[in-house]
Amino acid sequence: MAEAELDIGEKSAGEHKQEGTSPHLTTAPSVNAKPDNTCLELVLKVRIQSPKENDFIEIELHRQELSYQNLLKVSCCELGINPEQVEKIRKLPNTLLRKDKDIRRLQDFEEIELLLMKNGSSEWIQYTPSLTEKSCYNSNAAKMTY
Repeated sequence: MAEAELDIGEKSAGEHKQEGTSPHLTTAPSVNAKPDNTCLELVLKVRIQSPKENDFIEIELHRQELSYQNLLKVSCCELGINPEQVEKIRKLPNTLLRKDKDIRRLQDFEEIELLLMKNGSSEWIQYTPSLTEKSCYNSNAAKMTY
């Protein structure tokens, strides 16, 4: 009898697949589905190498525009630094990013660190602008409450 039930179950499942109009199948997006923009953007956690500050910010890069220069430009804009100050870009814990191909391999929420040029001494350039000094600062977003 279990064999007969199995055959009926297989048949009805096959019928639903063939017809494509089953009321049990829906083409509407599910409530838990991720928004479409998560597929279009790569979210990275970025910070400046600093012994004093170890917080990251999140940046978004369009997946169609993944390049070393775009990562550098967006990161510097968000962090309020000049791209000429950046000596190296490191994917933590210990991988230098050097070319576009390296950037295209990045996954969401990977941690990126910008190493700044050394000034005349052996000290790293230390510059952490306030949020309001940053050209990318969105004052309206800062006032939002959740």
